[in-house]
Amino acid sequence: MAFDIQEELKKLPACPGVYIMHDARDAIIYVGKAISLKNRVRQYFQTSRNKGAKIERMVTQIARFEYIVTDSELEALVLECNLIKEHRPKYNTMLKDDKSYPFIKVTVNEAFPRVLFARRMRKDKAKYFGPYTSAGAVKDVIELVQKLYHIRTCNRSLPRDIGKERPCLYYHIHQCHGPCQGKVSQEEYHQQIQGALQFLNGNSDGILKELEEKMQQASEELRFEDAMEYRDLCVSIRKVKERQKITSYGEEDKDVVAMAMEEQDAVVQVFFIREGRLIGRDHFYLKVVPGDGREQVLSSFLKQFYAGTPFIPREIMLQSAIEDEQIIQEWLSKRRGQKVYLRVPKKGTKEKLVELAAENARMVLAKDKERIKREEGRTIGAVKEIENWIGLSGVQRIEAYDISNISGFESVGSMVVYEKGKPKRSDYRKFKIKWVQGPNDYASMEEVLTRRFTHESDKEFDSFSVLPDLIMMDGGKGQVNVALKVLKTLDLQIPVCGMVKDDHHRTRGLYYENQEIPIDTSSEGFRLITRIQDEAHRFAIEYHRSLRSKEQVHSLLDDIPGIGPARRKALLRKFKSLEAVAAASLEELTQTESMNERSARQVYEFFHGEQQGKDNL
Repeated sequence: MAFDIQEELKKLPACPGVYIMHDARDAIIYVGKAISLKNRVRQYFQTSRNKGAKIERMVTQIARFEYIVTDSELEALVLECNLIKEHRPKYNTMLKDDKSYPFIKVTVNEAFPRVLFARRMRKDKAKYFGPYTSAGAVKDVIELVQKLYHIRTCNRSLPRDIGKERPCLYYHIHQCHGPCQGKVSQEEYHQQIQGALQFLNGNSDGILKELEEKMQQASEELRFEDAMEYRDLCVSIRKVKERQKITSYGEEDKDVVAMAMEEQDAVVQVFFIREGRLIGRDHFYLKVVPGDGREQVLSSFLKQFYAGTPFIPREIMLQSAIEDEQIIQEWLSKRRGQKVYLRVPKKGTKEKLVELAAENARMVLAKDKERIKREEGRTIGAVKEIENWIGLSGVQRIEAYDISNISGFESVGSMVVYEKGKPKRSDYRKFKIKWVQGPNDYASMEEVLTRRFTHESDKEFDSFSVLPDLIMMDGGKGQVNVALKVLKTLDLQIPVCGMVKDDHHRTRGLYYENQEIPIDTSSEGFRLITRIQDEAHRFAIEYHRSLRSKEQVHSLLDDIPGIGPARRKALLRKFKSLEAVAAASLEELTQTESMNERSARQVYEFFHGEQQGKDNL
């Protein structure tokens, strides 16, 4: 079902969040943040607005959009940055920096800890707070903490350097108790640090109240400069107090799983946190069996979802407890090869993050219920139809292959992957045929399949590390038999199905287990088969076209010994054309940038020696 942009615009919520624009190939082309998603996203599609050439160009390429709701503009800003770093969208040119957000670092691993400004978290046993969006506010709060709790600002190594140097100015103005002089014990100093840690953890109401009272008093006494200083400190504290959940303290990988249920319909939202950053999300529509509660639905989802994905995070945060929690945790740990923890957060940042995922699930269920049902019919429903036609079950991953060449020139193979009825483009692979000479599609396909199923990668999660549940060949009996031969040689048991075409090159049926199976050409299953077939063909053709283009741009200068890319570019930059290079004198060639006398002579003799110039042109 086509994505109706105008209809989807009506469903946008008037709350902060991040919007993600996709093109016709489902690639992410833009990520933006908004105080109000409803107002911001609509602006892109209003013809009366002057959007600028870049945005106008982008809007023409938008096929669909999605959004993630956040609790504040601050969270939207950090999430926007995370998604841009992860996906590098085409039109986010202004945001393609490697911007980092500041942290407050407490060196609790030291005997006399300090409170410092940090640009990134490190695995150094210190305690970090953040990240925050205002570096100025962070610096103000660090200064305030140092004043309130008399935290040292020096970088002396204590207790080793106690008494070796004179105390600094902060000791004389009573902002530091002088641990460098042994004026305060390690136990007393640690009490001060505990107070600072509680403040940074959010227990700042008492100090805020005290500063507000001092601000009011200074204002009444007409000490306006002091009042402004107290006011600015209050603003800084509030900014740092506005903790956000989009980037977490830990650097471990986590998934956040929450759901929304309504009668027999449910939507599960999964947030993917990698190295402490929320980098993406996905939602899944479930049909609830009458009588099943939240525990059963979540348990069922986890088993199905993590059985089909190669990556298992160390921690999975759940909205509520599930059925068979201990068994599922052991199963996930075995799949990962390390201990996996299922946790239900009860307080703090993690609980807020689960609540955010649940809120997004509720919004998807409420606003996109009918569209999700239609989409589910096009994808999972279509896969179910194919399963019924050929008598299989549990098909999650489908791989399809195609060969492209022109009279045997630059033969290539393509592998496309569909998971749960949707293309998984990150797992697509292309093959340049190496072992077969000439136009032999069967032999080329045998090479592609052999290389695919014998490929070994040093990457932990590679496209080839997951075997398909079904292989679909772009052809009938001949292509299917090639695949079965390869699988038998490698001792692999994978069903293989051929997509049979009629005389007009239209799919008419499936070839499976030595018989042609007719299919309903008006069904979603038929449409999915056609999409898979077209995608495999398109991917192979595009790769073949790119190779032909590279061959066509081969320059005659590449055939001259000693002339590499740098010298070739320098020659063409100076002489503008190949004909001008051929007509140039030896002196002119020698004076060219990057050229020496020897390379200039090689070029000259290539075009002028033994009257080769005209022949070569």
